[in-house]
Amino acid sequence: MMSATITPELRADVLVEAIPYLARFAGSRIVVKYGGNALADADEERALRSFAEDVLALRSVGVLPVVVHGGGPQIGEMMQRLGMEPEFRDGLRVTDAATLDVARMVLVGKVNREIVGAINAKRPVAVGLSGEDAGLIGATRRFPDIGFVGDVNAVDTTILDHLLLGGFVPVVATIGTDASGQAYNINADTVAGALARALSAEKLIFLTDVTGIRSDRDDPTSVVSALGSADLEQLIANGTVNAGMIPKAQACADAVRGGVASAHILDGRVAHALLVELFSEVGIGTMVVDQ
Repeated sequence: MMSATITPELRADVLVEAIPYLARFAGSRIVVKYGGNALADADEERALRSFAEDVLALRSVGVLPVVVHGGGPQIGEMMQRLGMEPEFRDGLRVTDAATLDVARMVLVGKVNREIVGAINAKRPVAVGLSGEDAGLIGATRRFPDIGFVGDVNAVDTTILDHLLLGGFVPVVATIGTDASGQAYNINADTVAGALARALSAEKLIFLTDVTGIRSDRDDPTSVVSALGSADLEQLIANGTVNAGMIPKAQACADAVRGGVASAHILDGRVAHALLVELFSEVGIGTMVVDQ
């Protein structure tokens, strides 16, 4: 398929359309959760390159992005390579001490470095962090029978505030610690929502491998472009939103009720989805607001 010719007139139209949004979001904090499924995409290199370009474009126009990432598929792959059998209960990975070691190794030592490296290859502004750093993410154990799986019980944004003020882009791996220093693996969607609230972010954006929230979970054409938090929680309660979409949807609802202006679920496989959502009238995916 031949690509459309980008004429000077088309470029001008795009720029004119973006100007109000550039002015509106300059100086705003935006939390972007880059999904592990997006990183596991067949064209991972292209997707990551596109994402890095978007993050740097945001920073260039005065937006202050904080990146949060998952890595579930990569953890599972590494466990299999090490001869470990992943176990799940009610959708949660059973995380004993050995599994936690693998999760830390993959999230902090592999996935985090890949994202940081992709951004820094274009401009050296990304700084990799774990929730263990500077007390960023405080955690408590979720359920004793699934091991070291945690929930967020505190967020200290001091290190993020310093990095953002210094012109850097924080990239956060979602390992947290409790008061004793014990580490926990925490759902990245939940962490992204908690950080967005703590940072008083303008937006929380999930880049994943789905096109948005569906009114009919079996119909890919039923994506809802915008809905309120109450309506979203109703979709969760009646089972329309299920499985891996539940923590994303719940994080969106919690975030907008906690002061974040809007939350978005976008298809991260679409080139430059982040820029299209922020700086155009088109909009893609699903936007959630508090109503």
